[in-house]
Amino acid sequence: MLKVVGMSKSQGCFGYPLSIFFIVANEFCERFSYYGMRGILILYFTNFFSWDDNMSTAIYHTFVALCYLTPILGALIADSWLGKFKTIVSLSIVYTIGQAVISVSSINDLTDHNHDGTPDSLPVHVALSMIGLALIALGTGGIKPCVSAFGGDQFEEGQEKRRNRFFSMFYLAINAGSLLSTIITPMLRVQQCGIHSKQACYPLAFGVPAALMAVALIVFILGSGMYKKFQPQGNIMGKVAKCIHFAIKNRFRHRSKAFPKREHWLDWAKEKYDERLISQIKMVMRVMFLYIPLPMFWALFDQQGSRWTLQAATMSGKIGALEIQPDQMQTVNAILIVIMVPIFDAVLYPLIAKCGLNFTSLKKMTVGMFLASLAFVVAAIVQVEIDKTLPVFPKGNEIQIKVLNIGNTTMNISLPGEMVTLDSLSQTNAYMTFDVNKLTSINISSPGSPVTAVTDDFKQGQRHTLLVWAPNHYRVVKDDLNQKPKKGENGIRFVNTFNELITVTMSGKIYANVSSNNASNYQFFPSGVKGFTISSTEIPPQCQSNFNTFYLEFGSAYTYLVRRKNGSCPEVQSFEDISANTVNMALQIPQYFLLTCGEVVFSVTGLEFSYSQAPSNMKSVLQAGWLLTVAIGNIIVLIVAGAGQFSKQWAEYILFAALLLVVCIIFAIMTRFYTYINPAEIEAQFDEDEKKKSLENSNPYIMLGANSQTQM
Repeated sequence: MLKVVGMSKSQGCFGYPLSIFFIVANEFCERFSYYGMRGILILYFTNFFSWDDNMSTAIYHTFVALCYLTPILGALIADSWLGKFKTIVSLSIVYTIGQAVISVSSINDLTDHNHDGTPDSLPVHVALSMIGLALIALGTGGIKPCVSAFGGDQFEEGQEKRRNRFFSMFYLAINAGSLLSTIITPMLRVQQCGIHSKQACYPLAFGVPAALMAVALIVFILGSGMYKKFQPQGNIMGKVAKCIHFAIKNRFRHRSKAFPKREHWLDWAKEKYDERLISQIKMVMRVMFLYIPLPMFWALFDQQGSRWTLQAATMSGKIGALEIQPDQMQTVNAILIVIMVPIFDAVLYPLIAKCGLNFTSLKKMTVGMFLASLAFVVAAIVQVEIDKTLPVFPKGNEIQIKVLNIGNTTMNISLPGEMVTLDSLSQTNAYMTFDVNKLTSINISSPGSPVTAVTDDFKQGQRHTLLVWAPNHYRVVKDDLNQKPKKGENGIRFVNTFNELITVTMSGKIYANVSSNNASNYQFFPSGVKGFTISSTEIPPQCQSNFNTFYLEFGSAYTYLVRRKNGSCPEVQSFEDISANTVNMALQIPQYFLLTCGEVVFSVTGLEFSYSQAPSNMKSVLQAGWLLTVAIGNIIVLIVAGAGQFSKQWAEYILFAALLLVVCIIFAIMTRFYTYINPAEIEAQFDEDEKKKSLENSNPYIMLGANSQTQM
C-alpha cells in the first residue's frame, strides 16, 4: 500500500486541485526550454562547429534517442528510491545545469584569445556541448514519465473526468511551449552579439531556454506544499523482475501433466510472492502487451521533422502575404494542437457521448492510428504533384550539359544528334542529357571560322556548363549543384567576363577571385531580394558596383553573368539554372491536419490510459514504457528508410501508410480482448483483505467466538 507523505489542502480552482496548475506551468516552461534548444541545435553543429550534414545529423538523432531512453531510468528512480516529487526536482536541477553548460559552450569569445572571430580551441566548445547535451538528455528524459504521473496523483477517486481533462491541458501546455519556442529562439539566433566580434547569437538563443528551465524548476517547487506525494516502495522493478523470473522457472519445473494448470502463467509465482504483487504485474503486463504495435504510429509522426520538412523544401513558401520557410511548417502541428485539443474535449467527445457511442480510450487510439495512416496517403499525393515539377538530374552513366554563350558573336554547337545555335549572351533552354560512354564529340564554331573540338573529361552523374565566347575559346565548368537546393534556399553563382579577377560579396557571403571567363561555385540564400557588390581592379571608381537580384523565391538556382558595358563599367545578366518551386506549401496543411487529429486522439488518450490502468506503485514505469515506444518508432524510420532505398519518395510514404494501417488493424483486434480495470479498486480489496488477516492474527478469539456460535 502506498503511503501519502504529503497531502494537498482542500484548495481548488474550478473543481481541480490547485496543485495541478503549478505542474502544467512547469511543463509549459520545460517544453519551451527543450524545443527551443533542440530547434537550433543542428544549425549550431553545422555553423559553429562546421560539422558536415551527416555528422550533425548523427549527433542530433543520438541526442534525441537518449532523451527517449532515459525515461526508464527516471521511472526507476521515482518509483523505487526518491519518489516522483524529489526525482523531478533533482533531475530538473541537472537539466538546468545542462542548458547553462551548452549556452556557455556557444560563447565564441570563451577561447577566441586573438579576437579573430574563430575559437582557438574548438574541442573545448565541443566537449562542453556534449556534456551539456548529456545532462539535458538525463534531465528531460528522467522527468518525462514523472511529471504527467505526478499530476495524475493529485486527483481523488471519482475525479476521472477531471483527470482526463488534466492530461489534455498537460498536452496543450507541451505544444504551447513548443510553438512559442520554435518561433522565438530562431529570432534570437539571428541577432548579432559578442564581445570582440559580432556573430550569430547562439549564447542568447541557448540562454533563454536555460532561463526558462530555471523558471520551470522554481514554479514547480512553489507548489510543494499543495502536492500529494507518495512514498516510494523500494526497488519495485527488481521485485517485478524476480517475480517474473521465479514464475517462469517454477512453471518449467512443473511442466508435466501431473500438475494442474493455473489460470495465468504468473500464478506460478504464488509459492514465493504475495498475490498483490502478482496482480500488479498482471496489470502492467497486459498494458505493455498493447504497447507492442504503438511504435509504428511514432514512426510516422516523427517524420514531420525529417521527410515532411524535406518535402516542404521542394515547395513554394509564398502563402498569400506570408512567406514561410520549410522548417517553419512544423509549427502548423503545434498551432493545430492548441486549437484541436479544446475542440475535441469540449465539443467532439461530448457530442459522441450524446449519440450513445462508447468511444473508449483504445478505440480513440485506433482512430488516431488510422488518421496518421491517411495523412501519409495525402503526403504521397502531394509528393506526386511535386515530382511533376522537379528537374531531372543525371543518374548512373549519364551527364548533363548546358551551353552558355558569353561572347559577342553567334556560336554553333554540334552535340551528338543535335545542333544548337546560340546568339550572343544566351543559353540553351535546358540541360541536355547524354550517356557518357556514347558522347563521341562536341564541336563549336561560328560563321566563317574553323570548327573546334571540345576535349574534356566529363564526370558521370554530374551537370556541366559549357562556356563559349569564340570559335576556339571555351571552358567546361563542372556544376557543383546536382539536386534541388536544400531547405528551400536559392543557389547563386557568378560568371566573370572581365579580363581581371573579380570578387563578389552578397549578403555577407564572398565569391573570392573569380577568374576571367570562369564561373564561381554556388552559394545559397533564403528567399527575398539580395544585394551584392562587385569589386575588381578593372572597374573604374566612378562606375556602379552595387546591384540587387530580382526577388528570389524557393529552391531555384541562377547564374549571374558579369560583363562589361560601355565605359568598362560592369552590368549583370541572369540565367536560370533550376526553376523555383511551384507547388505551394499550403498543400501540406491537410496532411498536418489529419496527423494532428490523430495525435490528439492517440497521444493524449495514451497518456491518460497508461496512467489509469497502472497500479499505484508503477505509474511512472508505465509512463516510461509509453515514451519508450517513441524511441522505437524513430529506430523503425531508420530501418525502413535505410533498407527501402526508394527511387520515388511517394512510394516510401505509401509503404509507411500501409504498414501503419496493418498495425492499426492488429491493434484493433488486440483491444477487443482487453478488459478495462480500476487498479485502485483492486488494491483497495487487497488492503481490506490484509486488514482482516491482521485482525485475525492480532485477536484469534474473534474467529474462535464466531465458530462457537456457528456450532451452537
